[in-house]
Amino acid sequence: MIGLALTLVLAAFVVRLLQVQAVDAGTYSAKAEQNRYVVHTLPAERGGISDRNGVALATTVDSYDITADPTMFTREQLKVGDGPEQAAALLAPILGLDQEDLVDTLRPKNEKLRYVRLARRQTPQVWNQIKDLKTALTTKAETDKTVVNALAGVFADPSSKRVYPGGDLAAGILGWVGADGKGGGGLERQLDKTLAGEDGKIRYAQAGGRQVPTAGSTETPAVPGSNVELTIDRDIQWAAQNAISDQVEKSKADGGYVIVQDTATGEVLAMANSPGFDPGDLSHADPDALGNAALQDAFEPGSTAKVMSMAAVLEENAATPGTHITVPNRLKRGDRLFKDDIDHPTWYLTLNGVLAKSSNIGTIMATGELGKTQAEANKVLYSYLRKFGLGGYSGLGFPGETKGILAQPGEWSTSQQYTIPFGQGVSVNALQAASVYSTIANGGVRVEPTLVRGTKDDDGGFTPAPEAEKTRVVSEKTAKTLSRMLESVVDDEEGTGTKARIPGYRVAGKTGTANRVDPATGKYHGYTSSFAGFAPADKPRVTVYCAIQNATEGSYFGGQICGPIYKQVMEFALKTLQVPPTGADPARLPVTFRP
Repeated sequence: MIGLALTLVLAAFVVRLLQVQAVDAGTYSAKAEQNRYVVHTLPAERGGISDRNGVALATTVDSYDITADPTMFTREQLKVGDGPEQAAALLAPILGLDQEDLVDTLRPKNEKLRYVRLARRQTPQVWNQIKDLKTALTTKAETDKTVVNALAGVFADPSSKRVYPGGDLAAGILGWVGADGKGGGGLERQLDKTLAGEDGKIRYAQAGGRQVPTAGSTETPAVPGSNVELTIDRDIQWAAQNAISDQVEKSKADGGYVIVQDTATGEVLAMANSPGFDPGDLSHADPDALGNAALQDAFEPGSTAKVMSMAAVLEENAATPGTHITVPNRLKRGDRLFKDDIDHPTWYLTLNGVLAKSSNIGTIMATGELGKTQAEANKVLYSYLRKFGLGGYSGLGFPGETKGILAQPGEWSTSQQYTIPFGQGVSVNALQAASVYSTIANGGVRVEPTLVRGTKDDDGGFTPAPEAEKTRVVSEKTAKTLSRMLESVVDDEEGTGTKARIPGYRVAGKTGTANRVDPATGKYHGYTSSFAGFAPADKPRVTVYCAIQNATEGSYFGGQICGPIYKQVMEFALKTLQVPPTGADPARLPVTFRP
């Protein structure tokens, strides 16, 4: 019996041996291979973002994720005291975290959990503080057996951190990078693939948690992201941001924007918003301020849009700057009575005077000459509004950008037929409004706005962005005539834009004060105050557009609160770009006529 039992046991061992060697060999080999070899991701370095002069606006620096092994913080392992409490007391002031929250993290519900993250993307200085403290505790514990190293279970994983040297400067343009390392808004999101690069991988053997050098390794190197160079000028951006922030605060307004654009190239030199945010610290940001309001807000432009109406009138030969227009105090059209911003006796204005005094009634009368019927006139005006860029995207491809609202002329209500010519019943974003004036300044040719000049690879090779698309909107003659008319708005004592004057320079510009649709209620409430223009008027180089939403203290007229911003930012831009005065005297056009 004993012999039979022994025979059966030996037979079982033989069968099992054959199973291991022949049947399960592949499985066990795979498990051994899996346990022996590890694969780690090699993060690609994110490309930087700079202004047109190479000044860093967003960059990546080394950082560390502070981690811990909770199983190393038990009372038994530390021998004395309570491990998580001791560690939390030491770490809280260094990491700037709540001590009780740290205790909870170091004492997870899953007692077998061996990895927790205490803080993300800490600076090398923070990790050095922790390391120095660990070293000091270790040394003390070696000499005093009653002391334990309460930080023995604290470690660091190399990481990277996105930093923005200018703080909130150009935040609306730049956006931010999320906790997952991906672009969360603005250009960081739009150009994420370009900036992010491609992660690499390394595969190596390990034993006891350490790499085995003799076992060899395979590595796919990370490909760093490209650096992006913007069209923005940091100094002009700073000036624009300061100017709009100060006025928004002074006017107790909901917000505002300033656009600065190169009239010839379409390059955006500044795009400032107020209020803004710090992309490096979103914990204190107002959620309503995130994004880029200059591109995402749609609003009715008001009288700054009259320049497009005048462009259509001139280009279609419906009138000239000197054409006489008798402007009554009220004008009945359809089922409405239209008026100007102020009550007035009958005005005897030239077409130039209609623009200089910003007469709604005069604009309605002038654009009515664009066709034999109002319906025909509407179609003609619509075609020009579209060519100027209204009702379409700018071409930037920016996340969340609005194209505004411009209905087909057949859909215009009775009132819209007469309000759209003076900028109500149609909506734009701030860049669209600025681009209209750059088109006039550029001799009637619209250049698609751009924010990116090009990219630089890791070796310094520069790849320029595609050339901006150009579209002729009006003739050069019409554009020059409009420039002279816009000078009357600023130069003539009866003009509405006298606060935008710049000593030594000829300035072309237009004021705007529009009824504002409150986005919260969808009803008219408050005003959109604006000023748009370019300089030097006779040799244009720079366009500046300013708009403030719902000013509640002081004046709300565009010429009064945006005219000074235009002057301040334009003066700074002209000085920064070293644009000299032309020295030519303006040719004054008549504003009124004698009946």
